[in-house]
Amino acid sequence: MWSGPRNLSTAMMYSFGARADFAVWDEPFYGAYLASTGIPHPMREKILAAEETDAEIVAKRCLGSIPGEKPHFYMKHMPHHMLDGFPISWAKSCTNVHLLRHPARVIASYSAKREDVTLDDLGFRQQKELFDEIGGALIDSHDVRANPETALRALCAEIGLDFEPEMLTWPSGGHPSDGIWAAHWYGAVHRSTGFAGPEGELPTLSGHEAALLEAAMPYYEALKSRALSL
Repeated sequence: MWSGPRNLSTAMMYSFGARADFAVWDEPFYGAYLASTGIPHPMREKILAAEETDAEIVAKRCLGSIPGEKPHFYMKHMPHHMLDGFPISWAKSCTNVHLLRHPARVIASYSAKREDVTLDDLGFRQQKELFDEIGGALIDSHDVRANPETALRALCAEIGLDFEPEMLTWPSGGHPSDGIWAAHWYGAVHRSTGFAGPEGELPTLSGHEAALLEAAMPYYEALKSRALSL
């Protein structure tokens, strides 16, 4: 599952993680991304200490044995973590799904957690380029929140997986496979026991945030045109 930040990606990981037949992995390349870029993300040093920072090793693990000997493995990836030179050919052996969210919502949410946000931080450009390279299914988080069961049934059918009602709920308090960064980013989803209801009106942005929105929209619109129609 590929998505930028603040895209409903953690809730989707919890949804698939609620199934008995899935193991989950939270942002496998995050440590390698931070080590390679030097970007000062929240909890940077703790993440580097806890995570594998060699992208080649991470890529091999992506196609290795599945934890708990489960039949399926849900990997929550972010396209902007896949820097130039990081291996990506492994993904062509996977079932790839791309999760979208309107850039205005992403920008408003992400800017509340981190300052000096750039277009590359949001991942829309990288997601479009990745989709062009590896293909896969696309689904908009707006549709998931509007009607979780309908959206998840459609997604499961698209990728050849049986839908299970367990995907609609999960225990509050987080998942054992959460990355160490959950303490900073996952507060709202840790309080949840299922998908939040339909989203309201798009936020109004100004200044730098409005410029980010203008830059991100062409990538989002190109991907949105390929999303599952529900």
